[in-house]
Amino acid sequence: MKTLLDIENLKAWYGLSQVLFGVDLTLREGQVAAMLGRKGMGKSTTINAICGMQDRWSGQIAFDGKSLIGMPSYAIARKGIGLVPEGRRVFGNLSVVENLTAAATKGYWDLSRVYSYFPRLKERRGQSAVTLSGGEQQMLVIGR
Repeated sequence: MKTLLDIENLKAWYGLSQVLFGVDLTLREGQVAAMLGRKGMGKSTTINAICGMQDRWSGQIAFDGKSLIGMPSYAIARKGIGLVPEGRRVFGNLSVVENLTAAATKGYWDLSRVYSYFPRLKERRGQSAVTLSGGEQQMLVIGR
């Protein structure tokens, strides 16, 4: 299988305090991984480094064989790497389809592709986002 994400010896700091000590992770196409741990164990810091939002870090991070080092977060997002914050943050007064089109740009991810991954959103496309279940709201934010 093709390697999509490869992290080697990831270290990170907040000020003078080192918070990550050599994280290694390899994800191949089709694999799913979960980071588990209590608060303060480095989950968010690892994700922030991958997404280009960690101020001070070292190591190697590659996506689809290309280094992400020095790349701004918007360029990393254009490669298909994103972060969905825990708070969901749907536009509650907009419908599902309005949420999906409010921030849409031309490219690979159009409505039909989002609906193919999340058919429930297609079923609820006219429904106000605030009335969706928590899981449906999470689908919507990921699709957006």
